[in-house]
Amino acid sequence: MLAFLLTLFQSVEPAPKAPRPPNIVHVLADDVAWDDFSCYGSRDLVTPNVDRVASEGLRFTDFYAPSATCTPSRAAILTGCYAQRVGLTQVLFPTSEVGLADSEVTIAELLKGRGYATALVGKWHLGHQPQFLPTRHGFDLFFGIPYPNDHGPERLTSKEPRVSRGFPPIPLLRGESVVEQPAQLASLPERFIAEARKFIAEHKDAPFYLQLSNIETHTPWLVPQRFQYKSQAGVYGDAVACLDWAVGELLDELAKQGLDGDTLVVVSSDNGPLVHRYPELEGIYGHAATVDPERRHWLRDGKYQARYEGGTRVACVARWPGHIAPGGVSGELVAGFDLYTTFARLAGAELPADRIVDGNDLSALLLGRPEDFNPRDTLFHYENLELVAVRNGNWKLVLPRKTGERPELYDLEEDPSETTDQSEEHEDFVARLLELCELAREDLGDSKHGVEGRNRRAAGRLVK
Repeated sequence: MLAFLLTLFQSVEPAPKAPRPPNIVHVLADDVAWDDFSCYGSRDLVTPNVDRVASEGLRFTDFYAPSATCTPSRAAILTGCYAQRVGLTQVLFPTSEVGLADSEVTIAELLKGRGYATALVGKWHLGHQPQFLPTRHGFDLFFGIPYPNDHGPERLTSKEPRVSRGFPPIPLLRGESVVEQPAQLASLPERFIAEARKFIAEHKDAPFYLQLSNIETHTPWLVPQRFQYKSQAGVYGDAVACLDWAVGELLDELAKQGLDGDTLVVVSSDNGPLVHRYPELEGIYGHAATVDPERRHWLRDGKYQARYEGGTRVACVARWPGHIAPGGVSGELVAGFDLYTTFARLAGAELPADRIVDGNDLSALLLGRPEDFNPRDTLFHYENLELVAVRNGNWKLVLPRKTGERPELYDLEEDPSETTDQSEEHEDFVARLLELCELAREDLGDSKHGVEGRNRRAAGRLVK
């Protein structure tokens, strides 16, 4: 009888543990061009750590930032929606009295509901008053600056006499408390990485979500001394080298904690690069904000405009050892707000059912099941509330700036640099894309046409 009982107990194996949802680390680069990483064909920059993420995972060739400027792009990434839908369509300043609305459900809130620890380290830029800060939108930890590193008291008005805009010294916040003002900007890249590594180490035993939003690739390009004058692309190149180092530090910490196979790492950019000179910035920050207009990029134009590819088409690479096959390349049409839906899906979180979410689920692409992927065929591009372009498949229609001008049509598969307008040869495609524009106007509005849009939500307003 005893032998029988021993055999019985030995045959009962413990129930298998439920698979742990992945940790998610999103490195959101600031103002970095599609081709500023060597894995995207950079002519003058070497980025071994970003390249490693690409070679050990998946590289997207047709990934779009949701906007050509910071605030709208970040609002879209965190909410899974076009920025026009959530009411944050312009860059916010230290004098702004709006921010991300309390009613929006961020990816941090969704993941927190699934037991994730959540952190944002670096730049926020979705409202600087306490009611708008990351800690009010699902982040357990915030260590960073509430708006860009060039929004300090040195900035000048645009009209004569040119005087200070009255911005306060840039604060460094921990949670909702100012711990340093003015923030010592050149020291922040290293301090942000130390904070990020600490967060990873302290939460290695449970799932976590970390957004590292760097600042050094945004003007002024201030970096620790060890990165100065080391690149072949001037001061901006030094900043990209610093960013690449930061990616390597995160990969090192994940390996140190034994979390490689448990962690999805995504590196993307919030918009394209500066490609024109800005005298005010040069006058204030000198070489740390002097854009080299002779530096060539593969894509046309850059930040602040969304008509052409250089403003919104950016790099995106993803790595998750054991889950994402190494060395993959995807040419699917994807956007920054797709990360919201994808992260939620991988974490087992339900999307909000009471609102439109624009993000597409990329998990099938990441996990090597393209047959299960539901591709997007259309993406709209806005500047503030004006619809300026639409991409459908490989065709891109650029809407005219002035009444009476013709729209421009480009085949992005053959002509990603948008050098040859084919609107006269393909009037049928122009007509089809113009019909799609009408759908966007009905949904999201278009200030140029005086259309409000049926499905827009308001930004949050400061409660005084």
